[in-house]
Amino acid sequence: MEILKPPFTRETALRKVRLAENGWNSRNPEKVALAYTPESEWRNRGEFVNGRSQIVTFLTRKWAKELDYRLIKELWAFAENRIAVRYAYEWHDDSGNWFRSYGNENWEYDSEGLMARRYASINDLPIREEDRKFHWDRSASRPEDHPGLTDLGL
Repeated sequence: MEILKPPFTRETALRKVRLAENGWNSRNPEKVALAYTPESEWRNRGEFVNGRSQIVTFLTRKWAKELDYRLIKELWAFAENRIAVRYAYEWHDDSGNWFRSYGNENWEYDSEGLMARRYASINDLPIREEDRKFHWDRSASRPEDHPGLTDLGL
């Protein structure tokens, strides 16, 4: 696992965002949890998650509900050991209803490059399946040539 340590430059912040995106698109809770400190603090919508074991539980539950999940993250701002991103992800429920979820996250890293704090605000928008914009093999990371949020007009 590639770990980039603060202080961040534009290049390392962009790389950190893409690594986070790739990790979440893997939909592997145990792998994703390793990017966070053992005592990491999260706020995700109205839920508070603390530590890696709760992260694994949270993500396992999330990806059991949010099927065919595909995520794109985009760097918004960075400084020293903090990064802010905006993102969108598409998914459907077990009844075949599609959604695009839009959000912003604020991240704070420890000196070793592990995320110590993650604060997320997210809104879900129902969409028609034909209005989906994220099309790549669900078992893979977003291809390098797939448009990002800005290019997609999101």
